[in-house]
Amino acid sequence: MRLVHVLIPIGRLEDVLDELDDEGIDYAVSEEIGRGEYEAQVSFPLPTSAVEPVLNRLRSVGLEEDGYTIVVSAETVVSKRFNETKSKYTDLTLSRAELVSRAEDMAPPLSTFVIMTIVSAVVATTGLLSNSAAVIIGAMIIAPVMGPAISASVGSVLYEPKLFRRGVGLQVFGVLLAIASGLVFSLLVKETLLVPPGFNPIEVPQVQERLTPNILSLVLAVGAGVAAVFSLTRGVSSVLVGAMIAVALVPPAATVGIGIAWNAPLAILEAGTLLLVNILAVNLVALSLLWLSGYRPVSEDREGYARKRTIQLLGIITFALLVLGIVLVGVTLLSVADAQFKENLNDEIAGVLTQNEYRNVRLVEVHIDVSPVQGILFSEEPEVTILVDSPGGIPPSGLAEEIRTTIKEEQGYDVIVVIEAVDVSLPADDEATMTERVAAPLLPAA
Repeated sequence: MRLVHVLIPIGRLEDVLDELDDEGIDYAVSEEIGRGEYEAQVSFPLPTSAVEPVLNRLRSVGLEEDGYTIVVSAETVVSKRFNETKSKYTDLTLSRAELVSRAEDMAPPLSTFVIMTIVSAVVATTGLLSNSAAVIIGAMIIAPVMGPAISASVGSVLYEPKLFRRGVGLQVFGVLLAIASGLVFSLLVKETLLVPPGFNPIEVPQVQERLTPNILSLVLAVGAGVAAVFSLTRGVSSVLVGAMIAVALVPPAATVGIGIAWNAPLAILEAGTLLLVNILAVNLVALSLLWLSGYRPVSEDREGYARKRTIQLLGIITFALLVLGIVLVGVTLLSVADAQFKENLNDEIAGVLTQNEYRNVRLVEVHIDVSPVQGILFSEEPEVTILVDSPGGIPPSGLAEEIRTTIKEEQGYDVIVVIEAVDVSLPADDEATMTERVAAPLLPAA
């Protein structure tokens, strides 16, 4: 429920009161003596969804479009005619003025936005590196991403250029700031050895979740966009919805920063694609739902501009999503190929070690430093490091070459094979360690 206060220009009071009477709305009138161009202040209670149509009717009989109007929440209304008025307006949507006001309030001041974005990105990066879902959820709660995401859509459909520009600007700036914060914090963690030597964040389950984008990834972004619009237009709490949008945006942005810090190009591509898809999907859904809900500029002469801008934005975002959708499918196929290579690789290595000449050798660990997919995309040499337990810590002669040949014959990839051997039967102080490295043979010079 809302309580509306309006100042009535001189000579328009009778027409305004007639309109309120026609609508069956209770009102109170008080004389206005503070401002010479107005003769009275009228106050009346309304259901939330009645604010917009009633104010439009009053404007048609002389109420100023940009005149003194205040709309506040009302806890209780005791009125003979209010229930009758309420029964005419069963919708729960906000008026345009309230929509703009709420969207402006959701986008915090720049200093607050910067601090909260940095903190949420750093906390999210901590959660990703430590594989803690609870920490990541904490980062989502404080991330200030809902306001900018919704402000741009509201500014577009209502043709509020300032609100639109601020929403778009904060989204772009916020994403770049989150990536930079994740990068700086990841470099700090890496260089100060806050993680074990040889730590590979790409193998952390929480990070891997952001590195396997597919079409189903759109469900979260679409759901977040729908929830954001309903939270805004129905006037309900936006805290949980903001956290939902943050889940779609902040962890992927932090993952991009982690990928840059650890020089993992494929991870940057996968997380970056997921991030862009989520941003565009949230904006597309919010923009579409606000327009379909019937929100238009107050002034009719601005409705054409708003329609043109909104259609242009919908077209641009849809085209970008289609392009990214192709990339998303490609990334998914690359991820499947990568996973298949790893699975086959383990089987092939295990098969080689079952040979009688390697009966005293035990496979400890397989690590793919650069997969064939990464080698193709980023012109890096595919490399596989294999740790084995071998007597004396000496790599069996010919093992690396045999494994390299097997991979070439079975999967068609020329890879560098590095055998690291240890002898775990020796005391720790005497443990022997040796390495054998075999690459594809060089072609003879012409």
